Amino acid sequence: MKPPVIGIALGDPAGVGPEIALQALAAEPVADPTRFVLIGSGDLCRFWNEKLGLRLMLSPYDSPLAPGKIRVLDSGVHRFFGPGKSGDPQVGHAAMNWLAEGAKRCLSGEFAALVTAPVNKEAIINAGYSGFTGQTEFLAEMAGVSRFAMMLLGCDDRARWLRVVLATIHLPLRAVADRLSKEKIELAIEMAAKSCQWLGLARARIGVCGLNPHAGEGGKLGTEEIEIITPVVQAARAQGLEAIGPIAADALFHQAFRGDFDVVVAMYHDQGLAPLKMVAFEQGINWTLGLPFIRTSPDHGTAYNIAGQGVAQYSSMTAAIRLAQRLAASGTGQTRD
Repeated sequence: MKPPVIGIALGDPAGVGPEIALQALAAEPVADPTRFVLIGSGDLCRFWNEKLGLRLMLSPYDSPLAPGKIRVLDSGVHRFFGPGKSGDPQVGHAAMNWLAEGAKRCLSGEFAALVTAPVNKEAIINAGYSGFTGQTEFLAEMAGVSRFAMMLLGCDDRARWLRVVLATIHLPLRAVADRLSKEKIELAIEMAAKSCQWLGLARARIGVCGLNPHAGEGGKLGTEEIEIITPVVQAARAQGLEAIGPIAADALFHQAFRGDFDVVVAMYHDQGLAPLKMVAFEQGINWTLGLPFIRTSPDHGTAYNIAGQGVAQYSSMTAAIRLAQRLAASGTGQTRD
């Protein structure tokens, strides 16, 4: 069996993505057979390899069969070494070029997985991608899928995991209630259950958050729990899924962290992300569920304030790479039926 090839899109070339990608690869066990392809600028990879003293053997990427554990797919030369300035269209164009190249090669079967470094949305929009809302949505559009979900996961220093699937993703808070639907919650619960299978977990107990404080307080603080969330949870249970809720979010995340639930379904972005980052700020992973290929990324941004200094923590990138390896090696990484 051939070792998997994992592409790593370097993200914003003026952010921390290139430096943390190379540092994470330098920490990879020598004996691991996985091969990696850095998608970005060869100049940028060589710059960071030298500046950080990593001594990685970087070879050009010609084909999946070419020798070399770490290779570079030079998709345009862009000499941005950071720190960046928010909104620069040149770095936005480079980041999108590299992201699209990685997705294309995953869709063709050339790469087994794609790990994506952070990008800057303002820079990408300024580069002409006016409808860009995030890498997750862009990749789903490239893959031609409409049923997808974002999972964030990570563990603390005692290996206690928190896994969160979001029912809505990048929305202004005032728009969440209007955009929340039975279909979105149903999809999030379905994907949460499948993720447990793909991860090889022994069970798939899913806790579903309420939208409102105290899960609506019996309709006194909002009716979404009664009208939208409860019917979906009941329908999921009728289909054999072990879904519980809606539960007040402040209680549910505590219960999940102590091990009562395997995945939490959160109704909106910060409801799920705030607890996750409290538990695993430097270990968090973003995993896109529902794509026809594996996609993971570190759960942080471009960190322009420290880019170019070589001090960025790369543990989240390491975690994202290792999850991609695990899914690719186990054969459970096909995240769409």
